[in-house]
Amino acid sequence: MKILSYILSPIFILVFFLFLIIFHPLQWLSLHLLGQSAHGKVVDALNFFLVKSMLILGVSVKLKNEYKLPEDTTIIFVSNHQSTFDIPPIGWFFRKHYPKFVAKIELGKGIPSVSYNLRNGGAALINRKDPKQAISELINFSKRIKENNWGAIIFPEGTRSRNGKPKKFASNGLKVITKVNKEGYVVPLTINNSWKVFKYGKFPLGLGSPITITTHEPIKIDSLPFEELLEKTEKVIKEHIK
Repeated sequence: MKILSYILSPIFILVFFLFLIIFHPLQWLSLHLLGQSAHGKVVDALNFFLVKSMLILGVSVKLKNEYKLPEDTTIIFVSNHQSTFDIPPIGWFFRKHYPKFVAKIELGKGIPSVSYNLRNGGAALINRKDPKQAISELINFSKRIKENNWGAIIFPEGTRSRNGKPKKFASNGLKVITKVNKEGYVVPLTINNSWKVFKYGKFPLGLGSPITITTHEPIKIDSLPFEELLEKTEKVIKEHIK
């Protein structure tokens, strides 16, 4: 299997980055000529192709959702974080809710398509070394998603789990977002198996481990004190990590 991975990994990496390069100018054109809505459609298409490109590695991505998600309100998707490949599926599967990510500021430059979208698509870019900047950015982000009824995506672990085992959830980011969006909902998500793409390290990539994203029951933000909301969200996410 590992020998096959050495053959397929370069093909996947080439295809993946070709999509990033192709969609970079398409994002610029759509945003400047047609506006925010058209730019969002282009990003949706990019996420679709990035998800499908993973089939080169024999990695399928499946969403399990038994719940009807609220509409016309802010939804804060809270998820564990296992790899880079968590992001395109969340963007694609929940595109109806216009998901905007909370990301570290370093991702705002240097990556074709990704950096452009983070800077211009409504995301929050957080400087972890500057708490003042981070809080200010989160407040502005929280107001932005409220005004537009966008979804927010936050990974409270902060950094990726290299072996699938969850880390302790940090509360600060979620606390700011929920405080501004009390009338909205938290939707917990559990991601399984995406860490296995990097089980050998950065190269070669792991093959044939299907990724699943499980959607849990939406929680009305103002139905619980924040500490209970965080505890309930963290518990249900971690209970379903395999």
